[in-house]
Amino acid sequence: MEYKNLPDMKGLATLRAIVELGGVEQAGKSLNIGQPAVTKRLRSLEECYGFTLMQRKGRKLELTPAGERVYAYARLSLDYQESLAEDLKNLNAGLNSLSLEVTPSIGEPLLPEILSNFNERYPEFRIKSRMGYSRRIQTRIATGLSDVALLEKAPDHPDILVQKWLEDELILVCAPMHDWSNKTTISLEQLKQITFVLREPQSSSRILLDQKLKEAGIENLPHNLEVGSNDTIIEMLNRGRHMSFLPRFTVANALNKGFLRHIRVNSLKIKSTLWIARNSSSINNPVAEVFIQLLRTQSI
Repeated sequence: MEYKNLPDMKGLATLRAIVELGGVEQAGKSLNIGQPAVTKRLRSLEECYGFTLMQRKGRKLELTPAGERVYAYARLSLDYQESLAEDLKNLNAGLNSLSLEVTPSIGEPLLPEILSNFNERYPEFRIKSRMGYSRRIQTRIATGLSDVALLEKAPDHPDILVQKWLEDELILVCAPMHDWSNKTTISLEQLKQITFVLREPQSSSRILLDQKLKEAGIENLPHNLEVGSNDTIIEMLNRGRHMSFLPRFTVANALNKGFLRHIRVNSLKIKSTLWIARNSSSINNPVAEVFIQLLRTQSI
């Protein structure tokens, strides 16, 4: 698509408002424009793409298949626009700030302590942090919307600089009341006899787990639950019916206190690395420099 044919941001905002607020009238009120103007913006957006984006079914407007894709793009573009506006606001204000992205697996157990320690040492600096999936984080880092990220998988992008942070591994854990909690080691074949609760397929730790198990000759672990949070999995393990593979750093505290047991699996070692990623344009960001220095000297 040529640059002169790019869609208007107002059109994208209008489509999003119609979908999320439930109709043309509600969108108009939200955008402070009349219903004819809402309709005109929607028609201009359809002309730009050459597809009908919404169609009426009964009394409701619904997205067409093409509309679904444009709506997803609209959400992404407008979210980026909002982040850019915030970044420019901070830049204009001259704040010594850092935009930090963290995956949930790292953020849930480690981020509170990291931020607390940083704030104690450098109260003059400001960190704005958020959690998300690796793919989304990589996009934000590559486009400069975020300065630094902590990830379980190293991004491969020319505008992203990466360095190793911590070495870790995925380990098999269960609660003390689990039937197999008295075992110290099991075989690969015995994994097929266990009922697991696992992370969702798109998470970095699940992708690594599936890859290593496949290399060991196990295509699928028996599981009936997939959960998007390590903390939630740990809570479910405490009920005693499931096992799971989790990063050691997320369960270290529970293991030390005896809330969970580690069971080794013969011929299976799932090593992992935690990474620090940053946009190449933030190489001279003083907050990023001291933050990364603190990360590399702080024991987790």
